[in-house]
Amino acid sequence: MTAYLPEGMLLHTSENAAALQNVYTLQDAMRTGKILEARAVVCDNEHNLIVELPCMRGVIPREEGAIGITEGTTRDIALISKAGKPVCFQVQQIITDENGISTAILSRKKAQLQCWKQFLSHLKAGDVIPARVTHMEKFGCFVDIGCGVPSMIPIDLISVSRISHPSDRFTVGQKIKVVVTNVTSNRIFLSHKELLGTWQENADRFIAGETVSGIVRSVEPYGIFVELAPNLAGLAEPKEQVFPKERASVYIKALIPEKMKVKLILVDSFTDTEPIESLSYFVHTSHIDRWQYAPSCATKQIETRFDA
Repeated sequence: MTAYLPEGMLLHTSENAAALQNVYTLQDAMRTGKILEARAVVCDNEHNLIVELPCMRGVIPREEGAIGITEGTTRDIALISKAGKPVCFQVQQIITDENGISTAILSRKKAQLQCWKQFLSHLKAGDVIPARVTHMEKFGCFVDIGCGVPSMIPIDLISVSRISHPSDRFTVGQKIKVVVTNVTSNRIFLSHKELLGTWQENADRFIAGETVSGIVRSVEPYGIFVELAPNLAGLAEPKEQVFPKERASVYIKALIPEKMKVKLILVDSFTDTEPIESLSYFVHTSHIDRWQYAPSCATKQIETRFDA
């Protein structure tokens, strides 16, 4: 699996550096079909990617830039956006011109096809894999799930606590975990909230009577929703001059597992200038069959079944 990590995660490994060292190590990587990484420094006017190699110039021709480019199912923005970023590839050939200058012809597409064949196509619902955030839209977070192959986490599957935009939870380039919900012939479907803990696991981090920090997620006529953790939010009574995305100090009145409720009193709110907090994952295995968010005593049951 280590050969099929998101782009950028092989770049600084000793194994990758050794394979890029000189023409002989590149030729050896070409013979074995090894997947390597280097930084694309330019996307030229024909949308070929120029890759910075320690020993020579590398070129990924446009048609070898990504799965679907030739067929038109992948737009050229997928290549343009790689300028300045790490890209994976397999070495296809090394050519030398009349001046003795060598150029490595590379294929990112073949690396992605190998990733699909050897790794992604074998995934099943409930598998937990690494991913890297590539960009975000209002409706979801796009991630690299191996060798630059993209997938997307819908915004409602990012966490139990509702957010207005994926940037409320993630940053571009962030390494995260995701869980597979479905696999088709050309697409992997993902979720994220199941990895962030159940109601009880999150509630166990807090005690009634404490005053803690949270993030205002929603201001409604009947109250203010404050997120204590990505999978745990509580309701405070209405208060003027409180706005979404502010940091809040809240007093915990009660934790009620039967109703999955956290009752809060909002002490203060203020503009949050701190970076997004790192995520705490409660799943440390490579597969889960079932995730039950609600405590067993709760009147309403919320769960995800991956083994159905």
